[in-house]
Amino acid sequence: MGKKVKKDSEPPPKDVFDPLSVESKNAKTAVLMLDSPEDDVLAKACEAIYKYAEKCDENRAALLAMGAVEPLLRLLKHEERPVHRNAMMAFGCLTQYPDVRKVLRKMECIPSVVQLLNPEEDTITHEFGSLFLSCMANEYTSKIQIMEHDGLEPLIRLLTATDPDVQKNSIEAISLLLQDFTCRSAIRALEGLQPILDLIKSEYPVIQQLALDSLTKITQDTDNREALRELEALDSLLKFLNHKEWTDLHISALSVLSNMLEDPDSLENLQQSGGLQKLLKFITAETTLPEVQHYAAMAMSRAGRNRENRQILHDQQLETTLIQLLSTDSETQVRAAAARALATMSDNLMSKDFVGRNEGIHPLIALVKHDNADMKEAGTLTIANLTTANSYNCSEVFEKHGIEPLINAITDGKEAAQANAAACLTNLSPDEVIRNEIIRLGAIPALATALQSKNVTVQSKSALALSALICNSEARAEMRNSGCVEPLVKLLTSGNEDVRRNAAWAITVSASDEPTANEISKSGALAILQEIQQSTTRRSPFTDVALERLLDNSLSAKYSLMGHLSASNSILNGFYDAGQMKPGSPFQALEELCRQPVNERRPVLLINATNIELTSATPSPSDQDVKADTSKTSLTSRSKTNAKGSAVKRGRSREKDDSKTKIDEERATAESPDEETAPFSPPQDQMLDNYIKYITHNILTLTDNTEQVAALAKYVADRMGGQIERGQLSNFSYELQLSKLKFELQSNVIPIGRIKAGIFYHRALLFKALADKIGVGCTLTRGEYNRAWNEVLLQDPAEDQDGPPGAPKLPPKSYIVDLVYEPGRLIAADAPDAVAYQRL
Repeated sequence: MGKKVKKDSEPPPKDVFDPLSVESKNAKTAVLMLDSPEDDVLAKACEAIYKYAEKCDENRAALLAMGAVEPLLRLLKHEERPVHRNAMMAFGCLTQYPDVRKVLRKMECIPSVVQLLNPEEDTITHEFGSLFLSCMANEYTSKIQIMEHDGLEPLIRLLTATDPDVQKNSIEAISLLLQDFTCRSAIRALEGLQPILDLIKSEYPVIQQLALDSLTKITQDTDNREALRELEALDSLLKFLNHKEWTDLHISALSVLSNMLEDPDSLENLQQSGGLQKLLKFITAETTLPEVQHYAAMAMSRAGRNRENRQILHDQQLETTLIQLLSTDSETQVRAAAARALATMSDNLMSKDFVGRNEGIHPLIALVKHDNADMKEAGTLTIANLTTANSYNCSEVFEKHGIEPLINAITDGKEAAQANAAACLTNLSPDEVIRNEIIRLGAIPALATALQSKNVTVQSKSALALSALICNSEARAEMRNSGCVEPLVKLLTSGNEDVRRNAAWAITVSASDEPTANEISKSGALAILQEIQQSTTRRSPFTDVALERLLDNSLSAKYSLMGHLSASNSILNGFYDAGQMKPGSPFQALEELCRQPVNERRPVLLINATNIELTSATPSPSDQDVKADTSKTSLTSRSKTNAKGSAVKRGRSREKDDSKTKIDEERATAESPDEETAPFSPPQDQMLDNYIKYITHNILTLTDNTEQVAALAKYVADRMGGQIERGQLSNFSYELQLSKLKFELQSNVIPIGRIKAGIFYHRALLFKALADKIGVGCTLTRGEYNRAWNEVLLQDPAEDQDGPPGAPKLPPKSYIVDLVYEPGRLIAADAPDAVAYQRL
């Protein structure tokens, strides 16, 4: 046999690359390997990049700079499962870095990731795919892309996965997507409510928390709440609250329950199942954490916003639970939340009565006394709601000594508490006894401080409270002395409508007496109200009434501004006619006019009789309510009474006439060394005093109102130069006499009695002044070109004579009194002669 010869091994093909094992220590090398054509190399490179990116954000930033994002995105579409799985791991880890997400928003990456969430892929791919979507869902534009590419459906499917990481990432992504309201309806259509509700039973707290957060957003939609009721979500939430080991999640569960209970159907279902009673017991249980009690009270407050819910909660005696929370030594936030819930429940009338009659006021007053600002705010808010239109609760606050803490809250509380406390005082003030106690305890000075607040709500409530308190002269005097006037007037310039309205109302009430009206006018209220009258946006009925009330107590300003005095505006001593005032111009005081040097302007006409005893019986502006009375019976009765009183006064004054005249002359000629510092005294008019005496003796005694008007008209015309023929008015010289009087008196102010030749506006003013002295109601109206006239309401004499005795009388007619052409003639107001008398 021949010897066997060993054959040499066959050499490898020349076109095959020998295997090469490379150990790389640089991430850049791994990024370059992402372009390799070998699947095994790609899988290993992706895995290496994932491990490197998982370590820290700095590594993720480095990979972004190396350009790893684009090749990884391309590999997500690779056919081999290990490659796209590892690429998904690296990709999901990289998206946790914000700069990576910023780059990805410009790429079409979401469709590729959504496709990898199909059921055929393994758990790791699902985990990191859902992680990627949860990271991208932080951006609004990415939310839209996920919804547009149907990313919500696979996320809902993954909620039932067995892997907790997949569940956590999926529910987190869904929770972020639910921030957009369009997703809330879509998740209901995709039947995602039940899987989310099941997750609250998870053994992992983070998944439970995310599920509860998602449910909180879902239950903001009405249709979702209805769908969850069908899934018995209320029972699930109540069972969740019974688990003591989940105490740290009870707040989130109460947030969901709070949204659910906004629907009356949910609350009714809870009541019928007995769950509501269990919930109330849970709130007051000793084992319940204070934070949970706080959110539970807030949930009850939200549920009570609905009228039907308030009735259901009242039937379950929620007020008792809340009062219990107030009365115990609970945490500050718990008591404040309970008080706010009571404030909401007080919109129900039965609840309001229940709280007052079950010792609910006392713990609320304790909250007002507390130093904590939130408790003070909650206490004042609740008392304000409870005392609205409820006299029993008002009495309870008064008897429990709650007024003083409320006043203190106005000065030392924060703005919300100040506004609420002012509202409480407004509610309490209708009772006179309580109102007097409020004033005695210093509420008006406290409101003076609150009026200067920069908060418009505090300003508005304080002005309204002030208007409710100043119902008598003593309160108005304290208002003036406490410095309320200036800040109140300043509020008229506010840009807030409520502030302007309440400030105007307070001025209307406070201007009921002359001293307060004068103080308000001096503070610039007249000028401000005049300016508001010119505005189309700021003017309101309240500002109109305020201006009218101020002018009623300052008739000189009213006549200058409005050009009209009604029959109820009785002219008193000190009235002066300074001429028509232009809108927006300041009104000058009499003292200022008297101190001006003589000028060429029209003289100021002054009404100021010297006989104080005759004029002292005239009612003050706050008490007068003079109306034009057309009844003959009342006129006769008033004439007899006034005649009797005048006779008594005439007897008293006759003895003093000589001595008074002598004293007046001495006053006129004496030079006082303290003339500059002496109080101002307007010029007195002895002649006007004589006029008053004459009409009191001769005209007041007439029994017929028409005769009184005619006689007074003739008397006025005689005192003012007599009758003037028609067409001769231009020849009636009166200007020269007025100029002489101004020179003689060295003043632009002339007493009306010193004028012996006057035309329309002189005679109309004198007629009005004298008519008011004897109770004859008439108006005074200023026209153009020195025209003025008086209008009276009288019964037609012909109708009185023609009608049978006891027959009903027709309404009185309006007549213009002729004082110039035919003194004593009464011209029907709608007659052509009346128009001719009023116009040039």
